[in-house]
Amino acid sequence: MNSYDIFKKLTKGIKFDHKRFKDDFRKLGLEQPSSAVASNTLSLAEQQEEEHTGEHQGGEGGKARSKKKKKKNAQNDPQKQLMLQQQEIRRRRRQLGIQVWGPDVPAPLEKFSQLDTEHSVNSKLVANLEAQGHSVPTPVQAQAWPLMLQRRHILASAPTGSGKTAAFLIPLLQGLGGPRKKGFRAVILAPTRELASQIHRECVRLGEGLGIRAVIIANVSKAKQKYGPQSSQKFGECCVQSSGYLNPELGDLLVTTPNRLVHLLKESVEGPPLSLANVEWLVVDESDRLFEDGQRGFRDQLAAVYQACTGPSVTQALFSATFAQSVQDWCRLNLHNLAMVSVGLRNSASEDVEQHLQFCGSEGGKLHALRDILRKGYEPPVLLFVQSKERAKELFRELIYDNITVDAIHADRTQKQRDNVVAAFREGKIWVLICTELMSRGVDFKGVNLVINYDFPPSAVSYIHRVGRTGRAGRRGQAVTFWTMEDRPRLRRIAQVVQSSGQQVPQWMLDLKKPGRKEKKRQTTQQPERGHVSRAVQHETVEKRRKKQKLEKRKRMKIEGSEAA
Repeated sequence: MNSYDIFKKLTKGIKFDHKRFKDDFRKLGLEQPSSAVASNTLSLAEQQEEEHTGEHQGGEGGKARSKKKKKKNAQNDPQKQLMLQQQEIRRRRRQLGIQVWGPDVPAPLEKFSQLDTEHSVNSKLVANLEAQGHSVPTPVQAQAWPLMLQRRHILASAPTGSGKTAAFLIPLLQGLGGPRKKGFRAVILAPTRELASQIHRECVRLGEGLGIRAVIIANVSKAKQKYGPQSSQKFGECCVQSSGYLNPELGDLLVTTPNRLVHLLKESVEGPPLSLANVEWLVVDESDRLFEDGQRGFRDQLAAVYQACTGPSVTQALFSATFAQSVQDWCRLNLHNLAMVSVGLRNSASEDVEQHLQFCGSEGGKLHALRDILRKGYEPPVLLFVQSKERAKELFRELIYDNITVDAIHADRTQKQRDNVVAAFREGKIWVLICTELMSRGVDFKGVNLVINYDFPPSAVSYIHRVGRTGRAGRRGQAVTFWTMEDRPRLRRIAQVVQSSGQQVPQWMLDLKKPGRKEKKRQTTQQPERGHVSRAVQHETVEKRRKKQKLEKRKRMKIEGSEAA
């Protein structure tokens, strides 16, 4: 881009007489390029006047001649050709709901064949993509692929179920080229082990036939015990799950959670068991979750990973379904030549999900409302979100006797149990899955028809991710959110999200008092005390506590009696 192009961008929409200011243009070094035709020296007002005059000369014949003249001028004028191309690109972005920020953002792709013809992407990679049943790129893929193939840093936000995983995997697999004996050259971070496993499976499918070895950390302690400072060159089967290739001891691409990776990066007596010095790509999925502070956040671990990537050139890509301001500020401060992409309305739920907010009055009312939904008939699979693992256990005990194939997944279950539950849910053996916030991020369950927020989500971001488990990849879905008077302070923000997705909500919900900054932060970090799911569970808990107290009292009396004797 030369000085004239910069001047044109800064003065867009302003009419200048080029003849009158020709000397000033020359002094400032803003002369038009030699390829520009003489007609451009006319003022824009003069050109418009000539076109207007031509249209009125000879009626229809004058209009036809004017159109031919415009077309001829556009063909002969490189600047007008460029302007028309840019208008077409903007039109296509509007059609796809894409917004971009950053310098020189390339045009979005229209079809998969452009990956091969315009970006020289491996034909096997394109064939693997088409073999999964996709016909055209999704909006986030259409814009992210040309950016990442240029090795641009990118921050992308798109609705849940819009194909973000393939959006960063295709350029990453193409950029790696093939297997190399250099240790890991790409790292993909995800907030949960379930999401990391899902990304790993997708990576194996898309990379079939390329020879690239993708691995996922399965057991940190065994890896640290068995491998020394050179472990990045010889990861074995005890610490990773292989992609199915003949030689699992070498890895090109690592998929993991930040916490597990930090454990392997910590210094020991012999040095760190893992090196990221050769990393060329660093992808952060669900970036807004990983940038969160506090006990539930991953920001400290993420910082340790960034510091360990000491390679000369590391391309960074951050993806999420919600656009967090903190992530955006960090990227603008730390990433050079950054491009930002946003698809659809920011921080809104999918329009393919029919959403309902249902008042239940009390905890007992929520249980009655849930049983009413299940009794009237539902189409499995169903995801049921609760606030905590204790409530997940209680709700599971309530529903297990209701002739429903139900199970629960939460942090107290072992990784093997969690994997078995997820596999059974995917296979249709479990119809209703009770889960906590653990499963709201990124995990793609095919064909989830109904999401029930049994406990009100703590924030709008949480609501968007929960609801996003249904209505994926163009399918229709339904989401029902229960609320009680304890949830009223959070109701306004959720109602706004529902309205932004094109659905009706009562006006009084939108007119509720807006919480202040401190109150908003408190609502996000502190969840209300909800008590027990039902009176039966409460009675059972009280009885268990009484029995435990009696047992402890007997033991204490027995000890005191023996001491007295």
